[in-house]
Amino acid sequence: MQVSIESENGLERRMRVQVPADRIENEVQVRLKKVGRQAKLQGFRPGKIPPNVVKQHFGAQVRQEVLQEVLQSTYSEAVTQQKLQPAGSPNIEPENLAEGQDLSYVAVFEVFPEVQIKGLDKIKVQQPEVSITPAEVDEMVQNLLKQRADWAEVDRKAADGDKVKLDFNGTVKGEPFEGGSAEDFEFVLGEGQMLEDFEKGIRGLKAGDVKTVKVKFPKDYHAPELAGAKAEFELTIKVVSEIVLPELSEEFVKSYGIESGAADDLRADILKNMERECDAKVRGEVKRQVMEGLAAQNPIAVPAVLIRQEAHSMQHDAMERMGIKDHAQAPPEDTFKEPAEKRVRLGLLLQEIIAENKLEVDRERVTAKVDELVAPYEKPEELRNMYLQNPRFLGQVENAVLEEQVIEFLQSKAKLSTKKMAFRELMEL
Repeated sequence: MQVSIESENGLERRMRVQVPADRIENEVQVRLKKVGRQAKLQGFRPGKIPPNVVKQHFGAQVRQEVLQEVLQSTYSEAVTQQKLQPAGSPNIEPENLAEGQDLSYVAVFEVFPEVQIKGLDKIKVQQPEVSITPAEVDEMVQNLLKQRADWAEVDRKAADGDKVKLDFNGTVKGEPFEGGSAEDFEFVLGEGQMLEDFEKGIRGLKAGDVKTVKVKFPKDYHAPELAGAKAEFELTIKVVSEIVLPELSEEFVKSYGIESGAADDLRADILKNMERECDAKVRGEVKRQVMEGLAAQNPIAVPAVLIRQEAHSMQHDAMERMGIKDHAQAPPEDTFKEPAEKRVRLGLLLQEIIAENKLEVDRERVTAKVDELVAPYEKPEELRNMYLQNPRFLGQVENAVLEEQVIEFLQSKAKLSTKKMAFRELMEL
């Protein structure tokens, strides 16, 4: 078998393969003899069909089967001979399939890039450092109270935090537009639900007030026909209401699963939750910086076939999250191309780091991770055993743990600094 590389364009390879005719013809003859012993044809006893008759009836089919198998087997032999690592299935371009002549074809495929990890000590990681204050815990308590708040009408000017009920009619160049009018519309002033000019025009108005407000739509407004447009809104304020918070009573505290009903115990529980959120967010932020630094220090080409596969997988995941079953209604696959390329590139880099440094998954951490996942359920021990015996689930946990280990390894090599910040600042990153 003769093999040669015709072209090396980036990661794409064009490989020509030539297979001696004898290899194919010999296999065809062997199979025709086997068929002749088993075939049933009218007018012939089993096993007594003349070879020329067997070839006449079954030769084309047998030859096609042999060619398909030889194409597959010789392609595998050829890439091994050339020490290549294909990143996906090849596109086979047959050149000569004629009987009695050497088989020749060109296989076009992409290969994995050569990866040599470097610059790990140049990765910069700024780890957030957060000390949760009593005031921040109190703010969370206020948020819980607001979730069960009532509203009371007031006879005063509207201010941020008030709920306003109004009618409005909007026009652009004197013409009404879709979505520009409503009756008994309600929103909380100051929460950014409406355009800034719209809210600014309402501040200071009371129930019964009528006013015309000029509003300029942002240039990046989601409705293209209104982007950058100037509009006028006629407003009629109907009701201004202020928030009325419930008391931080024993009953209120118990409703959040705090059996003692004590406000201090609720605050302690909130603090624990905030600390868990903080720890998870810090890990996520460190991971983001490590990954971005790794990619920046190690620019590598990525096989297009892997990008397409990953983009398709991400599209499928998006369909499941959105409850879409009709593929025609799925988000376009091209919208996932950029994040897919990033994900594939990082995957190739992480695989090389794992192999180069002989990193192995920590079994104790896998068990601890499973325990963490099943802890919230009623019978965690039963669920734990079920998960540990589920190869698919266990594989997902192992991958997650190994990734954590790689991040920790990279973090140990990086230039690490810390930055103090408030809890809310961290959450908004």
